[in-house]
Amino acid sequence: MVRGDLALEKPEWLTIRHNQNNNFLDIKNIIKENHLNSVCQESKCPNLSECWSSGTVTFMILGNKCTRNCGFCNTKTNKTGCLIDEKEPENISNAIKKLKIFDYVVLTSVCRDDLEDSGSKHYAECIKKIKEDNPNLILETLIPDFSLNLLKNIVNEKPNVISHNIETVKRLQKNVRDNKASYNKSLDVLNNIKTLNNNIYTKSSLMLGLGEKREEVEETMNDLREAKVDILTIGQYLRPSLKHLEVKEYASIEKFNYYRDLAFDLGFLSVASGPFVRSSYKAGELFLR
Repeated sequence: MVRGDLALEKPEWLTIRHNQNNNFLDIKNIIKENHLNSVCQESKCPNLSECWSSGTVTFMILGNKCTRNCGFCNTKTNKTGCLIDEKEPENISNAIKKLKIFDYVVLTSVCRDDLEDSGSKHYAECIKKIKEDNPNLILETLIPDFSLNLLKNIVNEKPNVISHNIETVKRLQKNVRDNKASYNKSLDVLNNIKTLNNNIYTKSSLMLGLGEKREEVEETMNDLREAKVDILTIGQYLRPSLKHLEVKEYASIEKFNYYRDLAFDLGFLSVASGPFVRSSYKAGELFLR
């Protein structure tokens, strides 16, 4: 988090606690040895220390350069992404074995608008290899806004959970996300997943603190339920650097609790709502809940 957000005072409870143990070091070394990327590092996630120390990591495929430039995201951007590593599916599967991850893995990617298939076929190959080598693993995929035809490449490999983040309320989409993304496009992705395979769980995420109003958050939650989204995460936006969007508000714990209770009332099967919650935060625990 960066100082200078409209002179907002950071609440005392909004303190990142660092805890690095052997799990943390093992994950760091194995990611490096296998030439892999993690969204934990690229996005400067505040939960990196906690998650890695507990043996949880979110692998990021298709390189570490995104072809989009969202105002909240710390991932590197470029008009052209990295060369695709054909060994990536095998390398990720090997890393999972070395880390002795037996229950839950999250796989995400940068956006690759520079590729004809937006990277969906490579994504599908990674899913296929992970599932072949780890048949008892629960696999969650956090995907870009693939078109219906490209989405089929992902759905056909039957990950247990497909997540796509709507990020913010409708009014703020253009300010917060790249202009290639949109509120309706994200809802279409989530709807299309259920149309293609109703047995796959769907998940989405919202950030607070960007200037949204309560009724707008409630509208977004209703729209996500209409799209049959099963799992919802709600977290506090934290500014990665001075070039990113300012924090407009530090949402109170009471506000997070209100949205959590409302989400359950609306019919979401599982909800995580809190200042440090991110889309992949304690994903396995959230799914099993």
